[in-house]
Order: sequence, then structure tokens, then C-alpha cells
Amino acid sequence: MRLYLVPISTRRTLLYCQKLNVIATEKQTLVDRVQDKAARTWADWEKKDKGWQKTVVSYGNQAFRRIPYEEWGLKSVPPLSQRRKDGEQQGAERVEVVYPKSLLAMDKVPRVLETLATERESLHKKRLIYCLVGMPITAPIGIIPVVPNIPFFYLVYRAWSHWRALLGGKHVKFLVDKNLLTLTPSPILDQVYANQRPPLPSSPEPTTASDADSVRVPESLPVSGIQEANGETMLLSQTNAKKMAQQLDIPQLEVELERAIWQVETAIKKQNSELAQNEPGKSTTTESKSSSSSEQGTNQEKKKDLK
Repeated sequence: MRLYLVPISTRRTLLYCQKLNVIATEKQTLVDRVQDKAARTWADWEKKDKGWQKTVVSYGNQAFRRIPYEEWGLKSVPPLSQRRKDGEQQGAERVEVVYPKSLLAMDKVPRVLETLATERESLHKKRLIYCLVGMPITAPIGIIPVVPNIPFFYLVYRAWSHWRALLGGKHVKFLVDKNLLTLTPSPILDQVYANQRPPLPSSPEPTTASDADSVRVPESLPVSGIQEANGETMLLSQTNAKKMAQQLDIPQLEVELERAIWQVETAIKKQNSELAQNEPGKSTTTESKSSSSSEQGTNQEKKKDLK
């Protein structure tokens, strides 16, 4: 498999796992079969023009977009089975980590991976327990005819999601502890970041307390305006994220990047709004820079493409 570290901002990094050499004839587990069945059912509901299935899909997709991108990233990492564990330790299965060397120093990559694998572990355990407790409480709703038991199935999905995130985090932690990773700088990632043009959303204070996965600011994005040494600046726009996924030939990565960028931009906007309330004199300047920077950056990229 191949792990990608894609910095979204100077304080937030996306982890994504690309599965390689998947054996088509390998027997699927019960969880895999249930997951595939649910995915096909969801896709069929998305194709409907109207009805309660279409309504469920519409609200469901909005809810999925709000699930933290860190959780989606860990879920993309396959669980550590005994066969996979033996293969990775014996060198039969190579695990590659692709990252932009212009933003991440090689010696910092393992620390970033360990942080991403462990920082939300207690949260996933707590939320998993909440979902397991809530499932039997919502189960009786299924007695009502016609109406599907949406609360129950949502809790089932969220329980599975937290469980998979925990397993994915344990797998990454195992790889870091056993030093089984092959670090590979990516010229494609470096080029995309080099072509990113300011302005991008930023905040004088970070949106996360942890600085373990902080990265360098590329030369193409000079620190200015409301960005300060301990603040946070976006490093990737939606336009360049799409280009990145296309150049890497990983369509699913585009979905993950779109979700992550939206979440971090929303967090920065909220942070600036809270700071503006505490400092009324700076509200106009802060809000205007935050709200317009993303749009201006996108317009500059479009103009560049036209030229």
C-alpha cells in the first residue's frame, strides 16, 4: 500500500492510503461484503429523482461531509491482519510514504504519521461506546411501518466508522514503531504547492492545539497580512487539489481533499470570527481578508490557466 501525506494548511495534514496490488480473487470478509452492499445501495438511491431515498441521501451526504477528514484518512488504511503484519515485517509488502519535501522534512514524516495515528484515538473509543449504547435505544423505531429506522442505521455506521479509524491508526502506529516505511518525496506534490498562488485563508491563531504536524510555508506563499508566526495558513486551494489528484491519477483522493479543504477553511473562518468578536476594532480587516482570500486565489489560478 502507499500512504500520502498532503498538507492542507501549515497546521493540518491529510493522510490518505492508496491500496496497491489488490488480489481480486481474495475472499472477502463479512464486513467487506456488508460494506460493498451498503455502497451499492447508497449509489442506487443517489440515482433516484425523488422519494424518501433521495431525501435520505441528500441529508446523508451533508452529514458525511462534516465527518472529520482525519477520520476518513484513518479509515482508508486497511486493518492490520496477521497475514498483512507478517508480510510487512518480512518485507513482502512494501509500504511507501509519499510526501512533499518542500513542506515536510524527511526526519519529521514519521512523527507526523504517529501524531495522525494516535491523536484522536481516545475520541474514537469514546464515540464508539456512545454509538453502541445508542443502538439498542433506537432499535424499536424499526417497528414503525414504512419509515426506515434511520437513527439506528446511522449509529451503526458511525460505530463502524470509529472502529475502522481505530484499526487504521493502530496499523500506522505499528508501521512507525517497527520502522517499516519507505519515505518517497514526490515532485508532483512539490510542483502543485509551488504553483499555488496567494492569497489563501489564514488566521493569526491555529485551529488546532497540536503543532506536531505543522509544516513549512512554501516560498510561493509569503507570510503576510493576518498570518503570524504561530498562526495558520491554508496551503492548498480546491482548484489545485483537483489538479493534484489528476496528476497522481487517484480520483478518490480528490474527494478526500475537497472535504479536508472545506473543513479547514470553515475552521479558519470560524476562528477569525471568534477573534473578531474579542477584538471589535479588527473585525472588518480580519473578516474581509478571510472571506475573500479563497475566492481571489481561485480567480488567479483560473486566469493563469487561461493564459
